[in-house]
Amino acid sequence: MSQQRSLLSPFRHTTFRNIWVASIASNFGGLIQSVGAGWMMASISTSADMVALVQTSTTLPIMIFALAAGALADSYDRRRIMLSAQVFMLIVSTALAVAAWFNVLTPWLLLAFTFLIGCGTALNNPSWQASVGDMVPREDLAAAVTLNSMGFNITRSLGPAIGGAIVAAAGAAGAFAVNAVSYVAILAALIGWKRPAEQRTLPRENFARAIGAGIRYVDMSPNIGKVMLRGFAFGFSASAILALLPLVARDHVQGGPLTYGLLLGCFGAGAIGGAMTSSRLREKLTSEWIVRLSFVGFFIAAMVTAISTSATITGAVLLLAGASWVWALSLFNTTVQLSTPRWVVGRALSIYQATTFGGMAAGSWIWGEIADAQDVSVSLVIAAFAMIAGAALGLRYALPEFKALNLDPLNQFNEPNLPLDLKSRSGPIVVMIDYEIAETDIPDFLDAMTERRRIRIRDGAGQWALMRDLEKPAIWTETYHVPTWVEYVRHNMRRTKADAENGQRLRALHSGAEPPRVHRMIERQTIIPHDYERYKQQMEMH
Repeated sequence: MSQQRSLLSPFRHTTFRNIWVASIASNFGGLIQSVGAGWMMASISTSADMVALVQTSTTLPIMIFALAAGALADSYDRRRIMLSAQVFMLIVSTALAVAAWFNVLTPWLLLAFTFLIGCGTALNNPSWQASVGDMVPREDLAAAVTLNSMGFNITRSLGPAIGGAIVAAAGAAGAFAVNAVSYVAILAALIGWKRPAEQRTLPRENFARAIGAGIRYVDMSPNIGKVMLRGFAFGFSASAILALLPLVARDHVQGGPLTYGLLLGCFGAGAIGGAMTSSRLREKLTSEWIVRLSFVGFFIAAMVTAISTSATITGAVLLLAGASWVWALSLFNTTVQLSTPRWVVGRALSIYQATTFGGMAAGSWIWGEIADAQDVSVSLVIAAFAMIAGAALGLRYALPEFKALNLDPLNQFNEPNLPLDLKSRSGPIVVMIDYEIAETDIPDFLDAMTERRRIRIRDGAGQWALMRDLEKPAIWTETYHVPTWVEYVRHNMRRTKADAENGQRLRALHSGAEPPRVHRMIERQTIIPHDYERYKQQMEMH
């Protein structure tokens, strides 16, 4: 009973509940549209590669644009970004329905429309996923991520079957029209969300610098890097089943659009089961074993789908595939969110999505090429063994366990009062911190400084170095650069409560009578006469 309360606890928060319910309607429309697009491509093209490219066209934009969308999600109002994305997808979906109604769709035009819808999804997803932490407290975050996955897969269990019936009765144009109407609910929920205005004490980060900060944070966070690698491997291999399913429904089990929808519905029903059991699995198994189990589940599903000629048998193994899909992807998503502070969570999630959906896009294209050159069954069997390889990656790159890290801002930095009248863009700033370390404490000090280097670079420092005074060997100096004064302030405000332990450890190792001395300096170059006018201009700018 406590597990049920834990899973449903995010529904106590009105905003999350309203948007979750509205997203159900929107997801129904999206899945009905997917059935229409997949079956229409199978109807107007004889190429297996073109059918598989329908999935590539919707996932490729996420790989291309996710990082930029993540930077926007961390720098601008996430609610407005989601509204913009939903309006854009409404317009594109309406145009797709009109084009299908007048029977002017060609294979490449269909791919162009699905690509544009994918662009809207790429813009929307980082803001939506990062907003979950704005709607619920941290202790409800894992349950909220699971509920989002469950909500999507509730629609996935019913939406495709309904989509198949709509396509059979009214053609693909009817499915596309239903999708266009489905955006109304989520637009209304977003308009009704009264998100508090964010209080900014610093100017908005430069867009290019914000993207660089997101990449740097992920690069200096080894646990997130492991999630990215496993997410790519999972997306690459698991994409084969969904990409080739229209051909499996048409050629292997000799069905029509309704059969295709029912098979997708089995996948969705399995995903609901996966969401319902994910909490219990996390109690009994490590994160790594859950991911391995997910890869093996897809391996079994792909092998059976490759040889089955029975819709019943294929549907049964798709239940397992759907459960495995949710076990893996919800675990990846939650791990990233719990490993990332709020200031960069949109960018971290977008990089995770770019790698996972990039794997799906690449995999869909490659499995389609193999199916064109050989056979759908051959493609599925090769993909199945790629899944085993993805599971084996865990022997070297095991997924980290959930950690109760407190990633709230440390809020211990007070901007110093300076006699120089610095502007926010003044720089470069050089920071030097002197420590006095006893000879016996040097190994512990170097170990702590290894962690300090990672934290500094992760939060925006450059040219980090540790130096030892040759004349006074007990004196060690940490030094690093930041581009401007405002970036120095931003760097210090990014420190989290989880980082405080490292600072406390270093202060405990410092043996001086006074605290470690901090030198803050602005870099200046020696000026030669012919550069004097330019130097004056630079000084006026600062």
